[in-house]
Amino acid sequence: MYSFELKKADSVAKAVALLAESGGKPLAGGQSLVAAMKMRLSQPGTLVDLSGIAELKGIRREGDNVVIGAMTRHAEVAASKDVKSAIPALAALAEGIGDRQVRNMGTLGGALANNDPAACYPAAVLGLGATVHTNKRKIAADDFFKGMYETALAEGELITAVSFPIPKKAAYMKFVQPASRFALVGVFVAQTAGGVRVAVTGAAASVFRAKPLEDALAKSFTADAAKAVRMSAAGLNNDLHGSPDYRAHLISVMAARAVAASG
Repeated sequence: MYSFELKKADSVAKAVALLAESGGKPLAGGQSLVAAMKMRLSQPGTLVDLSGIAELKGIRREGDNVVIGAMTRHAEVAASKDVKSAIPALAALAEGIGDRQVRNMGTLGGALANNDPAACYPAAVLGLGATVHTNKRKIAADDFFKGMYETALAEGELITAVSFPIPKKAAYMKFVQPASRFALVGVFVAQTAGGVRVAVTGAAASVFRAKPLEDALAKSFTADAAKAVRMSAAGLNNDLHGSPDYRAHLISVMAARAVAASG
C-alpha cells in the first residue's frame, strides 16, 4: 500500500470541500477501495472519511418509498424492520452480501459508487427503479449505471441517499461464486407501479435490465414464463467461472427462481 493522508469530515459540505481541496477519494466502508490500495491498484494521496457524517446514515419510510442513507451498512439494511416490512427482497439481498465482516463495514453508497460488475446492490437499485440522491441532484436508476466501475457521478459528487419505491412483489436470486461470494449471475425481479422490471448483475460489464424477461413477465408473472425466455449471450462475460452461453442460461433460471420466491 502506498502512503496516504486521512482526513475526516463531519458534514457533506465539509467532505466535498476536502475532496476539492485535496483531489482525494471518499472513503465509505472501504471494502473495495482499501483492498485495491493494498494491491497497489489505487493510489489516492488523500482519503476523506465519511463515517462521521450523521446525515448520510439511517433508514426511513417516506410515503411509498424506503429511503436509505448512503453510509448505512449492509447489516443495518438486512436487520431493518422497515426494510423487512416494506421491501423484504432488499433486506434479503443485503443479508447475502459477502460475509459478516463485509456486511458490518460495507455501505450502500460505497457499493453503488464503485459499481462492481458483480455487486448485488446495483441490481436492487435498477430492478426497483430507485432514485439515487447526491449532494447536487437526483439520478434515476436507469441513468446512473454507465459501465464497468462507471456511474453518472461527476467529480466531487457524493451519494447521500437512495430512495427505493415499494414494489407489489420482488425477489433477488443469485448464483454465488463460492470463493468471492459475488454473483456469477444475480437477478432482481420486481412488479412495480410502472410495470415489471428485471435487473441482472454479474453477467456483463455492468448491471443491466433484461427486456426479454420483462416483456414475458408482463404478460405472465410466473416462473414458467421466465424459464421459457432464452436470453442472448451477446456481450456477456466469458471467464474461467462461466461462458457467455452459461451465463445467459443462468439469467433465465435465476429469474424464474426470483419470481417463484416473490410470492
